[in-house]
Amino acid sequence: MTDINVDDFFKDAAKTLAALYGVFPRRHAIFVDDIYQTEEPDEFGLHSERYQACFGTLLWLGEEGYLRFEDTIGNEAIDQAVLTGRTFTLLSSPAESITRHEDPNLPDLVRLEHSTHLHQIKTALRDRSSMELRRAMISLMGLMQRS
Repeated sequence: MTDINVDDFFKDAAKTLAALYGVFPRRHAIFVDDIYQTEEPDEFGLHSERYQACFGTLLWLGEEGYLRFEDTIGNEAIDQAVLTGRTFTLLSSPAESITRHEDPNLPDLVRLEHSTHLHQIKTALRDRSSMELRRAMISLMGLMQRS
């Protein structure tokens, strides 16, 4: 059995990186509500542990060099976030672990895009496959450590 918190981390990190790739190179606010879910704080003004873990993922991605951001908006968002050059390059590059079953009639640019780390991550998110998402994120993180 896997650790649910790690699967949640991979999902939150993947959604964040995909969202920032979609607006690259513009800076963008990333709200926990957009990555995890909208949630009202309790009577003490605190969010659930899961919500706080998602916010922690946003901070961790910045600390580890996956993205940069200017500031936080309370404990609900990071403001003016953008992918680092290294992350953008890795997301855009072909993933070695991709099994290619692509239609050879697709244009070269589409086939290239379908081979990228980003496409692998988006496909795993779309298919709701925790195992494939874990593989894709570990592959990306391994490359980040090497570069």
